[in-house]
Amino acid sequence: MIDINDMHSSHKKEHLAHILKSLPNLPGVYKMLGKHGEILYVGKAKSLKSRVSSYFIKTIDHPKTKALVQRIYDIEIIVVRGETEALLLEQNLIKANRPPYNIILRDDKSYLYVYVSTDKFPKISVGRGKGNHAEGRFFGPYPSAYGAKQSIELIKQLFMIRDCSNGNFASRKRPCLEYQIKRCKAPCVGFVTKEEYQGDVQNAIDFLNGKTGQVQNSLAKKMEESSEAMDFERAIFYRDKIAMLTEMQARQAVYRLSGEADVFAINIEAGVVCVHVLTVRGGQVLGGKNYFIDEIMIEDKTNAERLAEFLASFYFQVSDDVPSEIIVSEKLPNKTAIIALLDEHFGKKVAIKDVVQTHRAEWLSLARLNSKNAVHAKLYDFYELQSRFTALQDVLAKVSSRAVNRIECFDISHTMGEMAVGSCVVFDAGGSRRRDYRQYAISGITGGDDYAAMRQVLTRRYSKHTLPDLLLIDGGRGQLNIAKEVLSELGKLDETLLVGVAKGEGRKAGLEVLHFINHEPIDLPPDHKALHLIMQVRDEAHRFAITAHRKKRDRARSSSVLEVIPNLGPKRRRDLLTHFGGISQLLGASEDEIANVKGIGRVLARTIYQALHA
Repeated sequence: MIDINDMHSSHKKEHLAHILKSLPNLPGVYKMLGKHGEILYVGKAKSLKSRVSSYFIKTIDHPKTKALVQRIYDIEIIVVRGETEALLLEQNLIKANRPPYNIILRDDKSYLYVYVSTDKFPKISVGRGKGNHAEGRFFGPYPSAYGAKQSIELIKQLFMIRDCSNGNFASRKRPCLEYQIKRCKAPCVGFVTKEEYQGDVQNAIDFLNGKTGQVQNSLAKKMEESSEAMDFERAIFYRDKIAMLTEMQARQAVYRLSGEADVFAINIEAGVVCVHVLTVRGGQVLGGKNYFIDEIMIEDKTNAERLAEFLASFYFQVSDDVPSEIIVSEKLPNKTAIIALLDEHFGKKVAIKDVVQTHRAEWLSLARLNSKNAVHAKLYDFYELQSRFTALQDVLAKVSSRAVNRIECFDISHTMGEMAVGSCVVFDAGGSRRRDYRQYAISGITGGDDYAAMRQVLTRRYSKHTLPDLLLIDGGRGQLNIAKEVLSELGKLDETLLVGVAKGEGRKAGLEVLHFINHEPIDLPPDHKALHLIMQVRDEAHRFAITAHRKKRDRARSSSVLEVIPNLGPKRRRDLLTHFGGISQLLGASEDEIANVKGIGRVLARTIYQALHA
């Protein structure tokens, strides 16, 4: 009998061998294709023949490269005229197709900006990308949401600029809590003139541009004018703002220097590669972010080569902004090509520097320190994870002889049975595998029926996917039996080890009990590393499910938030909104305040409050 798989394998080898023989010794870009024509990997080369052939030598031992080569069924090439053209084409193909084996920063969203709108009474807000905002009225980029939101809070404290939506602003009948705590001057109800408010907005823009001296002069002038007009309360108000601004400047003096730059520092230890990106705008360090590179390794690369590859990926996949200076910790081998690439992509001249002095050297030193610390922390986490996997393997040895290399865990999240969402998270010896996470919208079941929800999610997952070595179910014996029934119906019960993770007494962390199909429950001590791993995976599944559920719930809220709450009809919804003046104010109301609304009562108020803050 002829083995079909052997025939396919033989044909594949002959096809690839023919392609390798016909490759030109020219620069270009190559695409590795899978069985169904999907793009697995995109790369560039000075010599296509030399580079592509290196994937098929027998000495490759890097696991990710091995996995790629096993999946290659075809190779396509595009010959180019030079290195810059190859760089541009490579990054465009990666951005358009997001091949699974390239350095894809898919888990990292684009950077945030702070915006000042052009409304009659402008608002300040935060968002990703530059959008269609007016030049000179967006500021950043901020590597973290915390940094951007901190800037907005500071602006509200100093200049009392509104951050509410235009819809909420237009419907206000009385000032909101922001006015009471002196974070807004309530332009919505006419408590400030357009001219005064515009002056505050201009001060905020000057502040965000680093012109703190001008802001201080403006506030000092207003203080003097108020004092001369015998308006001492307002004069004290401006005095306090000047004091706040002076104190803030003193705290940030070490960072308030001239220039704008992105600073890149790379570090590698024990196979862990980290690039720290420090963002500096207007002489102020806005923050930094670590990127861990999971790369294809054909031959040994220098840190300079790794950093050059990352640089191109970063500006095509993450950042929509490039500063006038890029400071790097290594001397890049293809600096000229990268500069030409950025010039073409952003239409802006950029200088890349690896030798810097004074405060720029301090920025680079700070980036290097962060990169080094990030690698050390990652290695510590890795070694700790290995010890946890070993401990779990030892515990489960008495239940099954199956080796545990991959763990999947499921959880269900909903609000009073509404908008249920199931999550699946994946862990292996390298940690969480976020690319393999999945979310499942649940429909067609009775609200609050967690068993039916789990049955639906497991059926959808494992009717198409292979099972992991260990399948964790967040729940006790009941949820475990549901999983057993699903896998039995699919004929896959023997392909995994099923474990139910039940909350212990008082539902306290560290008191979990492990339930099995054909074994007595195991109750591990709170300090056991195996239990720590199970809790880590379970908590991640819980976080991922809640995140998905909240997004789904918030989308519904954007149109009619109160419709998701049981026993709350159209009249009561209208009375609530009328009483509080809008959904934003209702979200800020206490349970007692909601109960005081006519027709609501304490029981329904508790339901409404819990649903809005779940």
